[in-house]
Amino acid sequence: MRNPLQEQLLKAGLVKKDKAAKIVRDQAKQRQGKAPAPPVEESVDARKLQAERAERDRALAAERNAEARAREIRAQVRQIIETTKVKREGDSAYRFPDGEKIASIFVNDALRAQLASGALAIARAGEGYELIPRAPADKIHARASDMIVLDHGRKEGAAAPSEEDVDDYYKQFVVPDDLIW
Repeated sequence: MRNPLQEQLLKAGLVKKDKAAKIVRDQAKQRQGKAPAPPVEESVDARKLQAERAERDRALAAERNAEARAREIRAQVRQIIETTKVKREGDSAYRFPDGEKIASIFVNDALRAQLASGALAIARAGEGYELIPRAPADKIHARASDMIVLDHGRKEGAAAPSEEDVDDYYKQFVVPDDLIW
């Protein structure tokens, strides 16, 4: 089927019959041929969206991996605390700072002396606190330092004053012998 314009051109003699037939065949081939290639802009946009989606997926995967690693570390710390905790006994309250509040646990005089010397540390275990020996406290501090609440054996800061300076400073304060805080 020819379109009306081609018919008119043939009747007027402006186009030859074989030339018109060739044009009709070419048009039919174009209609039946492959779908036209997508414009370049659309393929660039598709690649850009795919790259953004891949980057977002990588970020989410990294976040999930970090969360899984944090859960794993918390589980390791809980296990260390549970397996190495020292049995608490005594009726003397030992008070210590935990962030913005003052917490207390009941200990005897031997445990109090070990806490003061740094042989024992206090670790956060769920809602409560547990006493743990020095070596496990170091392992916990390496994994999650926020779980160690009190540790007199660990030296924080490199520019700490020497013991002589500290002793000289505190000689000016008189502390009663029977004071227990």
